[in-house]
Amino acid sequence: MKVLMINGSPHSDGNTAIALAEMEKIFASEGIDTEIVLVGHKDIRGCIGCYSCKNSGKCVFDDIVNEIAPKLEECDGMVIASPVYYASANGTLISFLDRLFYSTGFDKTMKVGASVAVARRGGCSATFDELNKYFTISGMPVASSQYWNSVHGRNAGEACQDAEGMQTMRTLARNMVFLMKSIALGKKEYGVPEKEPATPTNFIR
Repeated sequence: MKVLMINGSPHSDGNTAIALAEMEKIFASEGIDTEIVLVGHKDIRGCIGCYSCKNSGKCVFDDIVNEIAPKLEECDGMVIASPVYYASANGTLISFLDRLFYSTGFDKTMKVGASVAVARRGGCSATFDELNKYFTISGMPVASSQYWNSVHGRNAGEACQDAEGMQTMRTLARNMVFLMKSIALGKKEYGVPEKEPATPTNFIR
């Protein structure tokens, strides 16, 4: 089994990386493969609503979004972690996620998702909610922990001092492992839930 971990920070060794590394330790101990991808330092433009991906199966802008798409298709779980900027996720990360989730037509049902917010002080809850929306629109179960998935720290390395935050990351990773393994067993026995044909409804005629 494999977990794809997206670091939305522009800093490869910052507090967001520390939070992900704490989860990675648990995944490794449980025999789960991981891959961490740093996207916060990339030049990633937002979606322009051209719908080209509906015909080509990939985003019209051929950058890291198309590079990561196959990794998302192959993984059993996904962690999205972001520093908090103005009570929101990093804008570069949001551009990446908008295009990644919209341009990939493959079924994401029952891939386990988890979001992590890292802040000096406030804004974690808003960022946590913002990131979870990518999972809930995609049929992906959302993993929870013992507290909202947040870690605090401003200067690089300060996240290590947040004992509760680090424990929350470890618990989150263990819960993700349990969910992924349980879903794999359930698929063998029962398959996946039946899907009805989509019925998109526009409110402006």
